[in-house]
Amino acid sequence: MGGGFGGFTAAKEICDRITDREDVGVLVIAKDNFFTFWPMVAGIVSSDIDSRNVAQPLRRALITAGASFRRSMLSKIDPENQRITLDSGVEFPYDQLVIALGGLPNFFGIPGVEEHSLTMRGIEDAERIRNRVIERFEEVSLIRGEIPESKLTFVVIGGGPTGVETAAELYNLVHEALGPDYPNIDPYRVRIFLLEGMDHILAALDPALRRAAQTRLVNQRIEVKTGAMAEEITADCVKLKGGDTIATENVIWTAGNRPNVAIDDLDDLPVDERNGIKVDEYLRVEGHSNIWAIGDCAAVPDINEENGQGIPPTAQAATQEGKAVAKNILAAIDGKEDELEKFEYKPLGTLVELGSDFAVNEVMGVRFTGTLAAIFWRLAYLARLNSPQSKAHQMTDWILGFFMRPAVTQVRGTSEK
Repeated sequence: MGGGFGGFTAAKEICDRITDREDVGVLVIAKDNFFTFWPMVAGIVSSDIDSRNVAQPLRRALITAGASFRRSMLSKIDPENQRITLDSGVEFPYDQLVIALGGLPNFFGIPGVEEHSLTMRGIEDAERIRNRVIERFEEVSLIRGEIPESKLTFVVIGGGPTGVETAAELYNLVHEALGPDYPNIDPYRVRIFLLEGMDHILAALDPALRRAAQTRLVNQRIEVKTGAMAEEITADCVKLKGGDTIATENVIWTAGNRPNVAIDDLDDLPVDERNGIKVDEYLRVEGHSNIWAIGDCAAVPDINEENGQGIPPTAQAATQEGKAVAKNILAAIDGKEDELEKFEYKPLGTLVELGSDFAVNEVMGVRFTGTLAAIFWRLAYLARLNSPQSKAHQMTDWILGFFMRPAVTQVRGTSEK
């Protein structure tokens, strides 16, 4: 269940391991028939990346690998009869079940966040953000008087990689794409804030990389505020703890995520305090011998940590979990319980792009920044796209980007929240 990094990787890994077997079949059920390549989503905001290249065809990739695919959503699990029920009412039996339903934004109970902010969790969200910026420029171009500061102020809440990349892409959209198209609007009137509740942005990175990233943002006049906790969000402002306010009608929330709410309806599964499905060190759901959970919806223990924080909900973690669970499922099918392997997360590094000519990267302990880092970012993720067409199209777009400004339009079919 689930076609994200975890579910797709698990299915493909099993298929790769059973090419000479006829006793094992793989069925993937997901709500979308495309696989979202999350590392490139932020680039959609500035049109540096085409959304069609981020939406990888899931059905085609799975059929090619040897799996089956159905598009639907999970409604109920019946562990006793080894059967799942979909939202359409259709039932499917299973011998082994992998739950990889992903996550959703976590608003931490802050008033007004859900009602008055745009989230950044996928392709449609990135398109909504781009459309919001264009809509504000269109509104301001018609104003024949004083322009409310809130119209052209954009606040990104969350200083992790997603928030930092989103703020940088907003700057690129405003200054590189929209600025020349709206000569009556000074792009420097646009204010972009990046708010982070902790003492540093990109807290997981080396301090030198954090400083390089913050210097880049500040040089772009992006106002970075650390130790800034949102207390309430209204239609026209962000209220911070301590009494400060920022007048804005454009808030983008990237500050956290939680397991998929669909898990709330699965009564038979054990969950932790954040509603993640509890699994053991083999990724098997506690109390169930043939149900497994991976990715953002699971509470995966870190066998190398004693503080009990667990594995972070990242794409690379979900990918590693997918490979590990595939190996353990096949061992369980073959009755080789003694060959189950404990999952050990091995972080490979973090890549953060802040524009087409700058990135901060930490790869296998090697840290580097600047244009070389940006080129590495692009090549690394381009190689990981599954669709050959997407690779060719995106490479062509990046090459053309050296000579032409991106064509940015507002597609009204993409509704705002």
